[in-house]
Amino acid sequence: ESNLPVPDEPVVFMKATSAIIGPNDEVRKPRGSTKLDWEVELGLVIGKRAAYISEAEAMDYVAGFCVINDVSERNFQTERGGTWDKGKGCDTFGPIGPWLVTKDEIDDVHHLSMWLEVNGRRFQNGSTATMVFRPAHIVAYVSQFMSLQAGDIIS
Repeated sequence: ESNLPVPDEPVVFMKATSAIIGPNDEVRKPRGSTKLDWEVELGLVIGKRAAYISEAEAMDYVAGFCVINDVSERNFQTERGGTWDKGKGCDTFGPIGPWLVTKDEIDDVHHLSMWLEVNGRRFQNGSTATMVFRPAHIVAYVSQFMSLQAGDIIS
């Protein structure tokens, strides 16, 4: 989405808790924003504490899935140096939901349709089949750097 090269490893960034809002809540453009952007993401909701887990066992730690609108200010993220957090964690930049879908409700997490609409206009139409890193890899990877707690959401 950022037209950057595909990374060798997943890029890890945090969303501030003040970023989290409901699926139909208003996203506010922050002061100085010049390149507001958005992308649909598959959210992996952690069901139990996970630390240093393998990819083979990673999905045992996932309670379910949700849709996330990963709102970003690309100028803050890529043109102002430092980490991506300041371009990803602005207030209201994390609409989530409206549903949590449990693992038993999904036949194949690697073939889910996902789309994103903003103000009634569709901007993205895709599938989890095109994800660079599979969900189990992402969960195992992040658990090598920080423990994941029940209720955490990663994407």
